[in-house]
Amino acid sequence: MTHVHDRHGPEARFALEAEAKLPTSGLEREQARGLKLGLPGAASIVDRTIPTFSRGELPHFAGINTFLKTPYVEDVGRCGDYDVAVLGAPHDAGTTYRSGTRFGPQGLRRISALYGTYSFELGVDLRESVSIADLGDIFTIPGNIEKSFDQIANGVSHVFGSGAFPVVLGGDHSIGYPTVRGVAEHLAGNLGIIHFDRHVDTQETDLDERMHTTPWFHATDLPNVPARNLVQLGIGGWQAPRPGVKVSRERETTIMTVTDCVEMGAEAAAERALEVAWDGTQAVWLSFDVDCLDAGFVPGTGWPEPGGFLPREALDLVRRVSEPGLAGMEVVECSPPYDSADITSLIGVRVICDVLATLVKNGHLPKGGA
Repeated sequence: MTHVHDRHGPEARFALEAEAKLPTSGLEREQARGLKLGLPGAASIVDRTIPTFSRGELPHFAGINTFLKTPYVEDVGRCGDYDVAVLGAPHDAGTTYRSGTRFGPQGLRRISALYGTYSFELGVDLRESVSIADLGDIFTIPGNIEKSFDQIANGVSHVFGSGAFPVVLGGDHSIGYPTVRGVAEHLAGNLGIIHFDRHVDTQETDLDERMHTTPWFHATDLPNVPARNLVQLGIGGWQAPRPGVKVSRERETTIMTVTDCVEMGAEAAAERALEVAWDGTQAVWLSFDVDCLDAGFVPGTGWPEPGGFLPREALDLVRRVSEPGLAGMEVVECSPPYDSADITSLIGVRVICDVLATLVKNGHLPKGGA
C-alpha cells in the first residue's frame, strides 16, 4: 500500500490515498485509440503515446469540443450503450431580458476542454469509472417555444428510457418543464425536483407565454410531479416576480434562501432538501441555474443577481443533494455572449463533473451500481 505521511490535511490525505487506488486502464485505452486513429507521432516525439492528430484529452487547447472530449455519438439509438449521455438544448426563446443561452451548450462544451477527468478532492476519475457520450444538440425551433418543448421532451425521454443518465446543457430555464416531462412519463411513481436558482420560476405565464420564469408551474401540473416535492434553494433578491411567489405559497413548494442555507449549514440544508424532494417519490431531478451564484461569479447569464451563493457553497450543496442518486440533471442559463473568460460556463461544467463524481462515489454510476 502506498505510504502517505500524516502531515497532510485530512481531505488531502484522503485524496492522495484514493488516487493511488485508481486504475489507468481507461487512459491506456484512450491512448491506444489515439495512436490507431490519429497516426503514431513523428520520430522526434519521445513520448510514444502522443499521436500525430489529437484524438483524446490532450492537448486541452486542441480537438473538437465535445463535453470533456468524450466521444460524439451521432447515432442516438446507441446512447443506452453508455452510462451517461450529454445532450444540448440550445434554446433561448423563453428569455425575458438578456438572451444568448442558445449558445450555452457550445460554451459549456468549449470550456470543458480545460478539465481533465480526475477530481483530486473527490478521488474519482470519470474516465476510469463511467462511459460518457455526447449526443450533440436537440433541434430546437427558435420561433416556436412549444415545438421546442416537444423536441426537448422527446430527446430527454429517449435518453432516460435508454437507461443512460441524462445531462442536459441549457438553454434558458424554460427547458425545465420539457426535461421533467421527458423523465416523468417513464416513472410509475412520483418525481421530485431540487432546483438551484435566485428566482422561483413558478408563475403560469410571463409576457403571455411559457417563458423561463414559468417551468415549475407547468412541471408540477404533471400528474406525477407534485409541487410538495419541489425544493428551491437560493431564492431571493429583487427579481422574484410576485405572481410566482404567490404560486409557490399556494402550491406549497419548499424554499430556502441563501441566508437560510448558510445559517442552517450545508449539511442541514441538504438534509431538508432531500427529505422534501424524496418524500414519497421514485426519483429526483436536479435543475441547476447558474444565476443562483452571486452575480460577480456568473456575468454570463440572463438575470444576474447579487447576493447569491459562493461557488464553494453551491458545489458543497450540489454534491450533498446528489448522494442518494438522481434521475438526471440540467445546467441552465449560461449565456456566453455576456460571459467573461468563460467563467460562467466553467462553473456549469464543474457542477456537472462534481455531480457525476458524487454519483460514482455513492454507487449510482456506472449503471448497475448500488
